[in-house]
Amino acid sequence: MHRVRISLRPSLDPGSYTFTHQLRVRFAETDAMGIVHHSRYLPYLEAARVEYLRHLGHPYTELRAEGIDFTVLEAHVQYRQPVRFDELVDVHLHLGAVTRTTFQIGYLLTVGGEARATGVTAHGAVNAAGRPLRMPPWLLNLANP
Repeated sequence: MHRVRISLRPSLDPGSYTFTHQLRVRFAETDAMGIVHHSRYLPYLEAARVEYLRHLGHPYTELRAEGIDFTVLEAHVQYRQPVRFDELVDVHLHLGAVTRTTFQIGYLLTVGGEARATGVTAHGAVNAAGRPLRMPPWLLNLANP
């Protein structure tokens, strides 16, 4: 698989995203100051991504049963303001660039409408052995209606 460079720049406007998943910060995800540890943001992005696929009618369990995995090739998070224990976080996302073998997703994490972090993940389609696959047609069609 070729190297992907993240090219998507996530917007700070929640209205520019096509899907939102809400979660509540658990105590175990925070440090001694009650602030979400930086390592917990990637699982937040993953949770939103999995729910997005379910929303599209392609739950990840079905994709895996069809022999498709979407491996993370690159990830970037920009921390803007702390997220704290027990806050409700809206993880907004939208599908960015899609090629025959890769796609990018942009994220905005907000609390009460305030931007707390942005992120981008780049993914490749692979089979169970980790070999590259072409993107499923339904995903290509989302990017090129």
